[in-house]
Amino acid sequence: MISFYLYYKYINLMRFLSIFALILCLISCKNTAKEEPLEELVEQPTDAPTAAALFELMQGSFNSNKQSVADTTYFDISLHMYPIWERKGNYLYVEQALSSTQDKPYRQRVYHVTATDEDGVFKSEVYAIPNDSLWIGKWKTPKDFDSLNIASLELRTGCAVYLELQDDGSYAGATAPYTCESTLRGAAYATSVVMINEERIESWDQGFNIEGEQVWGATKGGYVFNRIQ
Repeated sequence: MISFYLYYKYINLMRFLSIFALILCLISCKNTAKEEPLEELVEQPTDAPTAAALFELMQGSFNSNKQSVADTTYFDISLHMYPIWERKGNYLYVEQALSSTQDKPYRQRVYHVTATDEDGVFKSEVYAIPNDSLWIGKWKTPKDFDSLNIASLELRTGCAVYLELQDDGSYAGATAPYTCESTLRGAAYATSVVMINEERIESWDQGFNIEGEQVWGATKGGYVFNRIQ
């Protein structure tokens, strides 16, 4: 018969071996858990599109002169889009005016370009500028915006344009339906459909009343802004 002493030693030995095996298992599992994210990281593509590429395409001066000559129902409009606050993100100061009266713009905005959670899809948020008349023509001297506090801008909720990278390298997208409020000329909401490539920006902005009837904006198609700078 096995003595109580030997039995006690046997039990303690089994407990020790069980604990030792458990520790080894935990160490092994921990090491495995560390290795998995590394494998996933290595497998991720290194050429994924970034917001910076779209941001760069949006920069410059454009106008719709060619379109206005070909179709007199369109105005000759100048569009200037230049980066500001370069160390704070992808921000653009945007100014639109009739080419004949560029000192009297009808639209001044700040756009903020960021990536979304969906690969190849980006968001351009729209901000209104307080006392915007103080910033007319400042696209020529974007450093002047260093004195403008980002916190003072007013986000136009629901007016962001979502742009998706296309196979030809261009970006195309629109606002979400019915989300961008507008009171211009009796409108209830506005929509924007946009295409951007190296040569031009096409933008179709329209306003609709509560019945869904268009009350402002081009009716045949968007404005074509060719790059001039």
